[in-house]
Amino acid sequence: MKEPSPSLHATLLRQREAHARDPLPEWSVRATRLRTLQRLLTEQREAFAQAISDDFGHRPREETELLELYPSLSNLRHSLKHGKRWMRPRGGLANLVFLPARTTVLPQPRGAVGIIVPWNYPLFLAVGPLIDALTAGNRVMLKMSEYTPRFSALFAEQIARYFSADEVAVVTGDAEVAQAFSSLPFDHLLFTGSTAVGHHVMRAAASNLTPVTLELGGKSPAIIGPGARLDNAVERIVFGKLVNAGQTCIAPDYVLVPREQLNTFVDKARATVARLYPNLAGQEQYASIVSDRQYQRLAKLRDDAVAAGARVEPLSDASDLPVRRLLAPVMLTGVNDDMAVMQDEIFGPLLPVLPYDSLDQALSYISSRPQPLALYLFEQDRATIARVLERTQAGGVTVNDTLYHIAQHGLAFGGVGPSGIGGYHGKAGFETFSHLKPVFRQTRLNGAGMLNPPYGPRFKRMLKLLMRLG
Repeated sequence: MKEPSPSLHATLLRQREAHARDPLPEWSVRATRLRTLQRLLTEQREAFAQAISDDFGHRPREETELLELYPSLSNLRHSLKHGKRWMRPRGGLANLVFLPARTTVLPQPRGAVGIIVPWNYPLFLAVGPLIDALTAGNRVMLKMSEYTPRFSALFAEQIARYFSADEVAVVTGDAEVAQAFSSLPFDHLLFTGSTAVGHHVMRAAASNLTPVTLELGGKSPAIIGPGARLDNAVERIVFGKLVNAGQTCIAPDYVLVPREQLNTFVDKARATVARLYPNLAGQEQYASIVSDRQYQRLAKLRDDAVAAGARVEPLSDASDLPVRRLLAPVMLTGVNDDMAVMQDEIFGPLLPVLPYDSLDQALSYISSRPQPLALYLFEQDRATIARVLERTQAGGVTVNDTLYHIAQHGLAFGGVGPSGIGGYHGKAGFETFSHLKPVFRQTRLNGAGMLNPPYGPRFKRMLKLLMRLG
């Protein structure tokens, strides 16, 4: 493990010292920080979108605004509206036998928080947890991805203009810097990225007993139920799969479709792509793959599957354009579990389609695999929906659409098992970055002394009463 650099340690120490001076910031202080972040996003909107597009080779400004800027600003408005209430102590009565004592839950900032940001949505996945951490009253250090160097440098520069380093600090650099960052003794560490890297982050955090929130990935299935509205299902799956060219941690990774609807599904998907992305090869609204490495990885996944017997179903007339890193979207049929495309998270515009003969067969297939970050179900029958929800596990679920569970303020976003630990967003994010300190307040007149030793007849009567009353 690489030792953290002196500058990383110095920044963390500065934030810890600032936290010690103001361990429970008033709401006015927190709201000022949130409004400063709001102003930063509004004023740098155009520059951020351009930097992200430059890093990708090309990404539509519309996608950056819809999927990164809008949810960030929406989260800010929500936290500014509700944060003051979230931070209030939550009082209550003690258990019956301890009355008239009272209890309180006191939300307190954890202190200095670390956030490791991935490349695929570098603005939203930096700002989202940053909002929650600031609302909870923390100081924050962010490690940006080296795979989006233009945006990372610009974000670091702008954060330094709008915030002091003891409030929010941004770190850039390669994998060695990320490794050193994850080994810092933060009060909480949030990582978004691959399951493989998540193992390393968790090991590094464990050396400091740093609590972690891990937002990982996995193979998120979409199920076309027997009662699905097929046209709607196809449109929403194509949308969820092809925004950002599939480089989305909760994009549908594969589709389970009733066997008799397989060919119809493929035909409808091709027609939907033609409608959403006309002239895809020259389409300015279809994103590039972020790097040559990722482009080559995806092309190999597709080509290896074909070599092993899978069939490519082109979804457009476009051909691959390596110079632009444009990877034409395709469906893959005839896949099997031995193919890498069915073992690894795809993270690109390749969509395996698997037919099933009964819904039980589809559910057994999902349940026999590691729990995914997301699951999508298209179905109208309420009993069938309830059955699928009961028999599957996933970090989050959207019914009759894709992706949008991540945008709900009232729903925590997170994984389960190999797809992640913990969650954030809205009140859930506030609580992730807070210590909900339990406080028991004893009253002047109380019966606690009746349980003191020596343990005689009075103690036995009291213990018998406690056992009965609970």
